[in-house]
This record gives sequence, structure tokens and C-alpha cells, in this order.
Amino acid sequence: MTQEFAHVSVLLNETVAGLDIKPDGIYIDGTFGRGGHSRFILSQLGENGRLIAIDRDPEAIAVGEALKLEDPRFDIVHGPFSGIAEYMEAKGLTEQVDGVLLDLGVSSPQLDDASRGFSFLRDGPLDMRMDPTSGLSAAKWIATADYDDIVWVLKVFGEEKFARKIARAVVFDRDGTPFETTSQLASLICRVVPKSKKETKHPATRSFQAIRIYINSELEEIERALAGALTCLKPGGRLSVISFHSLEDRIVKQFIRKQARGKEVPYGLPIMQEEIDKTRTMKAVGKMLKPSEAELEINPRARSSVLRVAEKL
Repeated sequence: MTQEFAHVSVLLNETVAGLDIKPDGIYIDGTFGRGGHSRFILSQLGENGRLIAIDRDPEAIAVGEALKLEDPRFDIVHGPFSGIAEYMEAKGLTEQVDGVLLDLGVSSPQLDDASRGFSFLRDGPLDMRMDPTSGLSAAKWIATADYDDIVWVLKVFGEEKFARKIARAVVFDRDGTPFETTSQLASLICRVVPKSKKETKHPATRSFQAIRIYINSELEEIERALAGALTCLKPGGRLSVISFHSLEDRIVKQFIRKQARGKEVPYGLPIMQEEIDKTRTMKAVGKMLKPSEAELEINPRARSSVLRVAEKL
């Protein structure tokens, strides 16, 4: 991997510590990326330990396959992490896993490689797919989506208050010149979004986030991955999740809270608390963590990250 596309794993020590690694345990890195978390987990495993990684990015899979040749304790699956339960069922590991790690962010190599189309700071094809071999690219979606759909995506996934202005301009401009590059879309957004001295983010930040989330079905993937991780974990197994924006973190927080509360019953039903307690499946471990000032100096991209850890009961 070149220095240009190097990836610094966020909250590395805290995330792996949250897994409470057992030397002979079985662990899953549901978002392999470039293997930073996986290598650290492997460094704490003994000869009988096992680590299975998942990623849908072909470039990440290539890195994982090379690691697999180096270390027989490691294996990697090509696919979305939402399929974690099915992958582990196929391996006979349902309720056999000691820990699952999910890093929900886009990796630095994906952001820094202009050909992937994730960044408005680098001109490249308007793609944004985690797996560029399948699904609809951002360019194709923008070319066909109607005005109301674009508004909905920008509002729901980007919390963009100028969604209507941006959508109107996109629909008008695409008739003359199709949007094929990141710079085309970023330039349009900069043109139509009012400038504000209070706003420190690039005007295209929210729109690019929204389109990327939609193209990759990221929020639905997270919900399925969390539910799947729960089925994979054995009692006492740990779930360690890093999120990078409020939409992701809200899903993770609500999932852990729901599992910790147990089955909800109508008010007034004569059900003993111990019966409700039997339906609780997880408990939160510690408080949510954010990166230290020292980490932020090394890796400014970690500034919005949040770590939450839970344990299966």
C-alpha cells in the first residue's frame, strides 16, 4: 500500500480492548478495510486463536488474501457485513464467536483514491460504491432519480437543509451535461448552497455523505450486521462498534439499548421483572468513547468517531 493511500485505524487500542481478547478465541472483523484492526487482534491471539474478516471492497479483499497466506489463523470473506450471520452459519460458528468488531467508517484509501469517487476534494468518476463490481453507481443514480427522491436522500441521509435547491439544480443541469465526475457535482453544490461564515464544512460534505449512504444501503447494512453479530456471539462475547456520524451512532446506541432492556410489554400487565430480565440479550460495557486529543493530532479524520461496546448475556 502506498503512503498516499495509507489507513490509520481509529481508536485501535480501545476497540480491541473492548473485545476482551482470549488467546484461543474466535473473532470477527466485520470491516477489514486495510487490516489495521485485524493485525492487532492477531497479535493478541495464540496458536489456536482464529480471526475471520469480512469486506465487500475487492481492494480490501486483495490485502486480506495476502494476510491469509502469511497467517493460517486468519480467513476473509468477500461480501457485505450484513451477511455476517449467514457467513458464520456456513462455517458452523453460530453462537460460537467471542467477539465482533465493526468499523463503520469509509477507509482512508477509499477516500484518497480519486478513482473510487468518494471524495469531493479529488476529481474522479462519480462512483461511491463500496464494491464497484456490483450495484448502481452514484452517477447512474443521479442521472435517473427524480427530484423528490434526490431531496429525500439529501435530507434523510445528509440532513442537508438546502436539499431542494441542490436537487432542483441537479435535475436542471443533468439534461445538458450528465454528472460523471465528483468535481462536477461538488461544483454545482458550491454554486447553489449559500455561503456562510459560520459553516466550517465544505458545502458538498453532507450531500456526498447522503448519496454514499444511499448507494451502499449503509444504514440498512448496519442494522442487519448488528442483528447478525448478536446471533454469532456466544454468551459473554463482545461487540465493539465504531461509528462516524450521528445516523450510524443512533442505530448502534438504540440497538444496544433495546437488547439491554429486554422484551417490551404493555404497561400494567402482571409480568414479573425477572421474566423481563430473561429476555435481555446484551448489556453495554462502559461508556461510549471518543478519540483522545493525541490521536486527533495524528489522525484528524477520527474527530467524529464514537466507540460503543456491548456484551452478550
